[in-house]
Amino acid sequence: MLTGNVLRKAIISGAANIINHKSEVDELNVYPVPDGDTGTNMSLTMTAALKQLQNLDENTPVSKVADITASALLRGARGNSGVITSLLFRGFAKGLSGLSTATTEDLTRALDYGVKAAYKAVMQPTEGTILTVARLASIKAKHIYKHNTDIPSFWQEVLAEAETALENTPNLLPQLKKAGVVDAGGKGLCLIWLGMLEIFKGNKGFSPLDNTHTKDVKTAVADFQQEITFTYCTEFLVNKNPKANANTLRAYLESIGDCVVTVDDDDIIKVHVHTNHPGNAIEKALTHGTLTSMKIENMREQHTTKIKEAATIRQNNIKPAEVKKQFGFVAVCAGRGIANLFKDSGIDIIVSGGQTMNPSTDDILNAVHQVPAETVFILPNNKNIIMAAEQVVPLTDRKVCVIPTRNIPQGLAAIMNFDETLSLNENSLNMTKATESISSGSLTYAARDSELDGKTIKKGEILALDNGRLSFTGKDLTKSAYKLTRRLIRGDSSFVTLIYGSDVTDENAEYLKQALEKKYNGRIEFLLINGSQPVYYYFVSVE
Repeated sequence: MLTGNVLRKAIISGAANIINHKSEVDELNVYPVPDGDTGTNMSLTMTAALKQLQNLDENTPVSKVADITASALLRGARGNSGVITSLLFRGFAKGLSGLSTATTEDLTRALDYGVKAAYKAVMQPTEGTILTVARLASIKAKHIYKHNTDIPSFWQEVLAEAETALENTPNLLPQLKKAGVVDAGGKGLCLIWLGMLEIFKGNKGFSPLDNTHTKDVKTAVADFQQEITFTYCTEFLVNKNPKANANTLRAYLESIGDCVVTVDDDDIIKVHVHTNHPGNAIEKALTHGTLTSMKIENMREQHTTKIKEAATIRQNNIKPAEVKKQFGFVAVCAGRGIANLFKDSGIDIIVSGGQTMNPSTDDILNAVHQVPAETVFILPNNKNIIMAAEQVVPLTDRKVCVIPTRNIPQGLAAIMNFDETLSLNENSLNMTKATESISSGSLTYAARDSELDGKTIKKGEILALDNGRLSFTGKDLTKSAYKLTRRLIRGDSSFVTLIYGSDVTDENAEYLKQALEKKYNGRIEFLLINGSQPVYYYFVSVE
């Protein structure tokens, strides 16, 4: 039988193992752009649970150990890998609920819950990632738990299956195979589970080589008490038929709920709505096409759960600001100039972070609670922060709407298209559409040697990204910025914003602007802004 004290020590050992190997996992990232790397994000996420677990009584039941771990990881989750890790441990809290000790059957159920929660959270799950590693390990557990009731032996088989799945990830993702590496998230998960196995086997387990993990981790609780008008958060994709009409569908959804967003392109309509009648939303959507990627969540139930979890972590609670207005904003960014630009545009609270500094869910939640508004829009401004931002929604009673901005230009476009005279649904739609209507680019440097899309990339080279995809590499920064901007400009473009970073001099930025103005001879207006951002030499936005 697995006791709470053994589980507590196992999770601490697992956290220590990923902390000690975070650089090794970071190096597995295939994409050469410097970012909030997988190992760093997973180690910081696991660190959030250490303080809470170290202070627990040795007689604490497994259910409470799992609950406290899940709650701490949810708030400490950083980056997509951190969020998925937290969801896998959320399965432990659900699978071990109410238990003093646990069996291999209980652990099997916990793994299954965690895998399902993780897959559900990702709109388009990719195989060959941490999701695959966890799923195949969970399947193995289902096959063996009845005849292998010994916890150490059972977990060793589960870990062996996870490691086999990890070794196969290059065969599922061509970019991994080309780079000759396994998936970073899957590797991180195996390291955590290996740390847990050491304790299950009766060994001492791992300890962090860096003792800074013992610092306090602030937590925020869901105690902003406003009524939840609509119970079910409903999301799905509509594969359009010839009669599909996104405007007609949106009008109907607004009649049965709020927080409606319908994003329309040539083939699909992406739908999000809060409603008391998800079946009606689905039935109406079926008249516009076939449905896929459906997700329905009970927000009342979620909130009740978070209230109970938060009761165990009250000491660092931040009291929500008193509501004084209808709408407010939180934006994630790095750089004094960009922060000032967002503040001047109406952002209430800035969360410091970005490509190499992914803030935790708790960081974003604390910021939301500081906004004196009934409804708070979150602009993540980075694709690796969107999932962490979305975890905030069920943690607070106030309305929270995440606009999925993937970079700074999209975030600025979103806030510039907000209109306080419009409704939440109208603003959500307009802001989301605005992010898709601009063309954005950026220049940064290669953090490691790599090969991508047939291009050999050397560490330190300039990387030019066109709407998130590698466009070309270069050695001269000004020439690269000029070339990228020209590629982004289309025949109907009329306005270009150039935001330069802390590693670019005022003189070089002004030279670039003048060269572009000369090229386009007054046809296009160029705005130059000193963003002072790290990592990125330039952000380019073309309208």
